[in-house]
Amino acid sequence: MRAIVYHQYGGPEVLVQEEIPMPTPKAHEMLVRVHASTVNAGTLVMRSGQHPDSKLFSFIIKLIAGWPKPRKKVLGYEFSGEVVAIGTKISKFKVGDAVYGTTTGLRQGAYADFVCVPERWKLGVVAHKPAAWSFEMAAALPVGAMTAVHLLEKAGLSAGQSVLVYGAGGSVGSAAVQLGKAAGAQVTAVCSLEKEALVKEWGASAHFDYKTVSVAEMGGQYDLIFDAVGKVSAKSLKSLLQPNGKFTSIRQITSEKAEYLQKLQLLVAAGQFEPHIDRVYPLEEAVTAHAYAETGRKAGNVVLKLF
Repeated sequence: MRAIVYHQYGGPEVLVQEEIPMPTPKAHEMLVRVHASTVNAGTLVMRSGQHPDSKLFSFIIKLIAGWPKPRKKVLGYEFSGEVVAIGTKISKFKVGDAVYGTTTGLRQGAYADFVCVPERWKLGVVAHKPAAWSFEMAAALPVGAMTAVHLLEKAGLSAGQSVLVYGAGGSVGSAAVQLGKAAGAQVTAVCSLEKEALVKEWGASAHFDYKTVSVAEMGGQYDLIFDAVGKVSAKSLKSLLQPNGKFTSIRQITSEKAEYLQKLQLLVAAGQFEPHIDRVYPLEEAVTAHAYAETGRKAGNVVLKLF
């Protein structure tokens, strides 16, 4: 089967298309024909072997992923597709089901024609894809949106709060803006000027361009500040917080839960959430897709389409 693999850490150019053996599902797994995956922050970090802001995290990444070369050759942490075979212990899914989810903790990612996914496991999730969703939309939903759900719920997001989302234009940030709006909060977005119209469409009532506006000029006293890019510190934004305000960041550990996907499905059905897709590339253009995602200009999600 086709797969995009990488044999060493580096820039987008380390990604190459190769033929690799098709996986065989074990008793507790199902074989999914992948329709779409994404280029998210996790794939960029794992491919490069470098955390953009921390030498310590870069060292930890390579300890986990492999030293001096990556052990797991196929990236892709989000997927959507169709079940084509099931193991004997699969009970909730059947051949022909459209599904979506994550590959967190699995031996292979979704940058391949097929991937084996358990019905349940500790680190990741899989669910039935709602019929109304495209495969591209389903692939773009899990990681960024679940990250935002986890951190915002932990921070106590509630109606009536004043919320600042720093880095509102990306996958996690765009989800956080919509989740804040859906919860009844007043959301202020910080991102580039080029994305102002988009973040307001997603539900932000105000926007600041981080390139031209200083922290001091962002004004107000926020109940909750959400760092969606991991590039700012609580200390640097402390002056913007209410006395009992909370700061949360994607630098914190998060988890993937089926209940998060269920919540997001309900919000999508209610018209209160939809993962924004900036660009869709065919699998064979994975290098171009990664290069674009690394420019920092992407709004929301970049999708790789396989089928």
